[in-house]
Parts: sequence; C-alpha cells; structure tokens
Amino acid sequence: MTYQEVLENARTCMGPYCKSCPTCNGLACRNTIPGPGAKGIGTGFIRNYQKWQELCVNMDTICENKPVDTTFTLFGRAVSLPVFAAPVGAMTLHYGDKYDDLQYNDILVPACAQAGIAAFTGDGTNPAVMQGAAQALQKAGGCGVPTIKPWNMDTIREKLDLVKAADPFAIAMDIDAAGLPFLKNMTPPAGSKTVEELRQIVQWAEKPFILKGIMTVEGARKALEAGAAGIVVSNHGGRVLDQCPATAEVLPAIVDAVGGKMTVLVDGGIRSGMDVFKALALGADAVLIGRPFVNMVYGGGAEGVQVFVDKLRAELTDTMAMCGAHSLAEIRRSMLFGY
Repeated sequence: MTYQEVLENARTCMGPYCKSCPTCNGLACRNTIPGPGAKGIGTGFIRNYQKWQELCVNMDTICENKPVDTTFTLFGRAVSLPVFAAPVGAMTLHYGDKYDDLQYNDILVPACAQAGIAAFTGDGTNPAVMQGAAQALQKAGGCGVPTIKPWNMDTIREKLDLVKAADPFAIAMDIDAAGLPFLKNMTPPAGSKTVEELRQIVQWAEKPFILKGIMTVEGARKALEAGAAGIVVSNHGGRVLDQCPATAEVLPAIVDAVGGKMTVLVDGGIRSGMDVFKALALGADAVLIGRPFVNMVYGGGAEGVQVFVDKLRAELTDTMAMCGAHSLAEIRRSMLFGY
C-alpha cells in the first residue's frame, strides 16, 4: 500500500471525529472533545502544526558526499529513526470502534519494532488497557515505553509493578493528562503531582523515567529535580488546556535550560521527516508522533505503520543531506533560517 492508499482506507473506518485528512493539522476536528481535536476553541492543535510549517531550513550541499545516518539510541535502545509513536488511548471513544486499546497496541507495538522504531503505549480508566499494553510490550521484547496517567499514588504503584514485569527500556507518565476532560471526577482520580511525589514515582519505576507534558523552563527544571531521565515537551496535542503556545515555540528555551542534563523529546503537530529535522535542529533529541500512527493502523494495520516510518525516514534523510548533516549529531540550530 502507498501512504495515500492507507489514508483513503482509514477514512472508511474511522469514527465520527477524525477525518483522516490529507494533512493532519487540526482544521477539520478542531475542538471535538472527546475526540482527536483540541480543548476550548480548538486552536491548540492547529497552532502546534502551523509553527513547524513557519520554520524554514537552510540548504547547503557544499559538503562531503556520504550516506546519511538517522540512527538514534534512547536509554540503551537503538532505533533506526529518532521517532517514536506517541501514547494514544481511549481508541473507541476518540477514533471509532474498529479497534479498542488492546487491539491497537497489539498491532502498533510489534509493527513499530519491526519498522525499527518503538511505541509509547497509552493508559485508560479500564485496568485491562495497561494490562494489554504490558503484554504487547513483553511480546515485543520490551521494545516500547508504557505511559501511565497521573492517578493517585497507590494506583500508580500498582501500574508500575505491572509494566515493569514487561521489562520496557523506559517508563513514562503524561503528567498533563490531569487536564483531560474525560478523566475529570473519575475513580481512581487523576491529578497534578508535586516534585516530592514524582521523586517517589521515579524511585518506584526502577527504569529511566520520562515526564510527558512539559511546556515551561520551570517545569523542565522541576522534572530534573524529581529525577526524571527525560521529558517530552508537549501540550497533549492541545487537548488539555486552551491557548497554550505551540511546542515549537517553547522547545528552544527548554533545551537551553536542561539539554545535556536530561533527554528532551517533543511532540505536537509533527507530521513529516522535514518537521522531525526542524525539531532536532531546535535541540530535541527525538520526537513523538501520535494521530498519524492511528490513521496508519486503522487504514493499513502493521503495513500502514511500515509505510509511514519509511516515508518519515526518506523525508528526514533527504532534508539532512540537503542541509549538510550526515548524522543526527551534526544537525544544528543554524540549519534553520533566522537562527
């Protein structure tokens, strides 16, 4: 299948909110909550995407002519591309009833491993979601990152014990999920965490711990203080707080503050290998991509995932070569126009 064929097929089986648009930019789904859109007036998702498009790259082909290397290592796990599938949950609520969370992870996790990358798995109010994610990760040899929501401390410890048995190479928490509308007033409760609580969670994890949902320098410093090994600069796709800045806007300052002290990942509106390059040039170590992987699974299963990863790899490789970078370490902020 081609990328376009996968998208066309996804349009036949997605739920009422996601339209499997030619470009996943938030314009069609806008503020559909629940659903894949953004909170409030729906501009958070749109702004994330748009800010990557506003960045331009500097072409420079006066350099050595040699192959481009896109390989990356995250906490000891080597991947062929600095791209990870972002955690996505509540599949039937947001994307239609073709797949539930367990079925989605059963396809996504091994497909990502086969394609040379890795998936972050999501969490949900149903305990079976995390159980299924742990099983999928275990079958894939721990090639993935389970992502736990900020439940109460007892529930977090129970879920950590569950996922540690799958021996993932890292464990994450989407701390900003405290603002998800469908988690309000739920049992167990989800909510914000103090630095002290996060420090305890990091100790329980016994794995490199990643905090997803960091949007300020102060937040990044608090994550570092808590002992997190990495962060994801993320506003949850605009789905937790209206009128946030885009991740591309806050990333450089966060990298300048904690880069080199912890791993810095970023998500939010990244849709192409060119976007991946821009994120790396701003200082991110790697990126997460969410909604497009959903479209790929719904439209093409494991084959769809492979098609998308191949597309991203080709685009990133081409951009690096045309900008004079032959390895990820050679990508610099000066390769972006105006920097």
